[in-house]
Amino acid sequence: MNITEALEFIRSVSWKGTMPGLSRTFGLLELMGNPQKDMKYVHVAGTNGKGSTCAMVSTILHKAGYKVGLYTSPHIYCFNERIQINGENISDEELAAATEYVRPLAQSMEECPTEFELVFCIAVECFKRRGCDIVITEVGMGGALDATNVIPAPEVAVITNIGLDHTEFLGDTVETIAREKAGIFKAGSSAVIYPASPSVEAVLEGVCREKGIPCRKADFASITSLSHSLEGQTFDCGSRKELFLPLLGQHQLYNCCVALNTIDALGERGWQITEEHIRKGLADTLWPGRFHIMGQDPLFIIDGGHNPQCFEALVKNIEDYLAGKQIIGLTGVLADKDYADMYKPVLPMIREFVCITPPSDRKLEAAKLAEHLRLNGAKATACDTIAQGVELAKELAGKDGVVLCFGSLYSIGDIQKAYSG
Repeated sequence: MNITEALEFIRSVSWKGTMPGLSRTFGLLELMGNPQKDMKYVHVAGTNGKGSTCAMVSTILHKAGYKVGLYTSPHIYCFNERIQINGENISDEELAAATEYVRPLAQSMEECPTEFELVFCIAVECFKRRGCDIVITEVGMGGALDATNVIPAPEVAVITNIGLDHTEFLGDTVETIAREKAGIFKAGSSAVIYPASPSVEAVLEGVCREKGIPCRKADFASITSLSHSLEGQTFDCGSRKELFLPLLGQHQLYNCCVALNTIDALGERGWQITEEHIRKGLADTLWPGRFHIMGQDPLFIIDGGHNPQCFEALVKNIEDYLAGKQIIGLTGVLADKDYADMYKPVLPMIREFVCITPPSDRKLEAAKLAEHLRLNGAKATACDTIAQGVELAKELAGKDGVVLCFGSLYSIGDIQKAYSG
């Protein structure tokens, strides 16, 4: 099996869509000999900030000398990004070999796993074959019934920022969603949580008490921002002084505080991580697609923000990094997002919108988004292709302006190809 055949097989079950539940994943892993039991884990759930937090923890542990697996989704540029070891994507050959092993086992099941479940099982097999010491695992959706929750009790279970998303599956209040995400808390673990409303914190801390596990809450008051530019930001976090992080935005300092609490929890459990490992790990953390500068003349920035909480962070980044700039918004969104409310805070900050259609079955057509934005007083043009959108946005921005791409992670790969092409 080659990589093309492997990806064709994985995508062949995409028709099943989202089907919460653990039975299919447990069943396939059982046929595989339960490779998930051979590794340690950090398990990360939340609405926003999961990927960035995972990237920071992973890079720090790699600097500490451990062989670290990283499982995230969705991918931005290529499928292999979902399965990384020590900061490098799994090779086509390794991905194909693991898929070839898993395929007949999955096909033998009475109920075939979903695409996400298949990919996670393939990832676990890749991590086992490479002998990973620890795997940083990002939850796909929710927590309790997410396919990743088949792992044994993790070393640390982390809940990042919680907001209203996927309400059709997770519930329509943040408290209900918090309880679903707290399903990753297991006896024998430690827990780290992102500060939230008292009602959400009560849910998370209550589950920790039920499970008998220690719970750390990140202290954002311990963060002092020292300087920031488009190259990165320097800050203090508690007793740790003058840390540097290339990821941009105040929200990334909050995510970093959560990551540092996770590292401290791992240290309490015997993992050998020095302050030098932490400094080097943060300074080398890469997480593309999050207020990421792709080029200059015009300044071309990509941000994967795709829900109201992400747009709030985007507004803050515009204020902090792009004040006084003429901004052209290159944007597309999925139809099932609350785009009517999402765009409200950015409308006054964008000179003109160039609308594109994301490459997803859940897409909102560019023409419909442009119409919505025009009805709300904005200037907006719909483009037939993403490549046309990139060219028009650059033309409108001119050499001294800014092209800011946002609205959907699904568009980023095609935007990058068009920009570089």
